[in-house]
Amino acid sequence: MRQKFFHHNKLAGDRQAVVPASGFSLSLQEIWEKIKKDRDLDIPSIKVMVATVRCEEIANEKYSAFAANEKWTQLKVISVHPGGFGKKLSSMIDTCTSEYDEEATYYDEGVKSVKRKQLEEKLLQLVQPAFQDQLELKRSSTLDKFKEAFDKALDGVIKGFSVTARNFTESIMAQFDEGCADAVIKQANWDTSKVRDKLRRDIEAHVASVHADKIKDHCEANLWELLSGPVEALLKQANNMTWPTIRRRLREAHESAFSGSAAEISGFDMDEQTKAKIDASLEKYVRRMVEDKAMEEAGRVLIHMKERFITKFSYDSNSIPRVWNRRENIGAIARTAHSSSLEVLSVLAMIRLDDDDDGDQIQATLNSALLDKDMSTTTNDLLASNTWEEVPSSKTLIIPLKCKGLWEEFKENTKDIVSKAIAEQKANARFQLPPWAIGCLILVGWNAIRRLRSTSTSTMFKFIPPWMQKSFVSGCGCPPCCFFTRHAPMVLVCQSLVKSARVLSEEGKE
Repeated sequence: MRQKFFHHNKLAGDRQAVVPASGFSLSLQEIWEKIKKDRDLDIPSIKVMVATVRCEEIANEKYSAFAANEKWTQLKVISVHPGGFGKKLSSMIDTCTSEYDEEATYYDEGVKSVKRKQLEEKLLQLVQPAFQDQLELKRSSTLDKFKEAFDKALDGVIKGFSVTARNFTESIMAQFDEGCADAVIKQANWDTSKVRDKLRRDIEAHVASVHADKIKDHCEANLWELLSGPVEALLKQANNMTWPTIRRRLREAHESAFSGSAAEISGFDMDEQTKAKIDASLEKYVRRMVEDKAMEEAGRVLIHMKERFITKFSYDSNSIPRVWNRRENIGAIARTAHSSSLEVLSVLAMIRLDDDDDGDQIQATLNSALLDKDMSTTTNDLLASNTWEEVPSSKTLIIPLKCKGLWEEFKENTKDIVSKAIAEQKANARFQLPPWAIGCLILVGWNAIRRLRSTSTSTMFKFIPPWMQKSFVSGCGCPPCCFFTRHAPMVLVCQSLVKSARVLSEEGKE
């Protein structure tokens, strides 16, 4: 009826379809007649109506007082509580409802209970976001704690991974359950299983990630141990089998490293997606390792070329140092050594980890441009470029233009080695007898031996001084006597050769 007269703090007469004050009594009588005729109208008693209005007012007052409570404000803003979150909130809710009960004692019991329940539901709705935040904080802090402790326990340890993971998971889940129990509000029956399940999934995901990382790290360590030294040695010994051998070793090492690591870290089943991910990561690691080694050796290619040249030029096929006599063809040996050194340059000019034909023409191009004597202008132009034909820049280690510069520097560095060999060969030739002289010596020696066989021993002694004859017979004990006593036959032969030569010379004069 009030709304009939007032609307939004304005007089009802200012609006249409309202009852003027002069007709209030008539309107009130009509309303009352309608109420009397409406048999379905259940009008509560005055006691119930009063209890409803008053209990609702009390409940609203207590709710407002709870929301403005300083303790509740502190609980709401503190991120992580040392403990007692659920206990404190439960106590505050109990206090609030107790005050409500105390003020609503004399009102209708049914109305009072309904309004009390509504008050409790409103209070729980108010604190539920804080409760969920508290659970999320506990989940996050528990997960961080698990990661730190688990990673620390596995630092440098591979064996026993599954047992360690299982023990840590059970322990940390028990701690989380205790934290949830501490945060639970007794007036609410809220389910914490979703947060718990999420924590377990996060822990299992972290364990799986660490498991995959451990396998990957162990595989990488094994691959480094298996490949680092051999790959470096193969690149230093650069030849036409270097890259095929490296590719074969990579495949073998990859398979053995993965299977060995998976066997050592057992107890966890990996799905095919994880295996494929680890396999792809290891393949990238191996390629990167070989590429780094190849780039490192390509930076020292000039040293390797010079070492190869010295090995091929200064030593024979049996690794014996060459003696530069007339039989050695220094020009041919130098060409062979240059060709072998150029092979080192071609092998280190690009990376060949894929089974394709890229780079097959590099050595032929280098041979044509740098070794052939009748090089044409067109051939020379092949090295005046920054890219190799049909070779991507990602695989290129040494561009053609740089190869040309390296070769010129290499030739300059090895020029002295060839010059010294030529000089040594000429020097040795001066001290060597010509073939005709050697033949003459053989002939003279043969004639001397024939004369010696036909000459008596007494005649031979005529050509020996008396003091030396005594030494031949008995020896006086002095060093010269001992020497000639031991070497008498050799002395006799030499003297006979000299005498025979003189006789032949005299006969020739006659």
